[in-house]
Amino acid sequence: MNAQATNPIAQPDGNTVEPVRSMTNKQIVEELIALRKIVEELQAAAAAPAKADGKEMTDADAESVTYGDLAEKKHGEAAEALGLTYGQVYSCRKEFTFKTVHKAAKEANRKNRWVK
Repeated sequence: MNAQATNPIAQPDGNTVEPVRSMTNKQIVEELIALRKIVEELQAAAAAPAKADGKEMTDADAESVTYGDLAEKKHGEAAEALGLTYGQVYSCRKEFTFKTVHKAAKEANRKNRWVK
């Protein structure tokens, strides 16, 4: 099939686009359907909550993962056991969050093995 050029189309940025008739109507429709499917998948992915959206971490959870029964487990294992995210457990163990829990533990002379 020969491509036929028509008059150039001026764009707002000053450039011009040369329209070319190289696709059939069927090809255009197939392409639009494929693009619509991609857009719908992206919209669904953006609307769905992230898989790792765990529950809100409590002081009891912080105590458990840092000083309690889950203190010896890896971050991911502890998070999975309590329905939390890896990041929540990591931040707690490194004492970025739950400062009151860590302060109380220090006053009771309890060691946080995750902080050097």
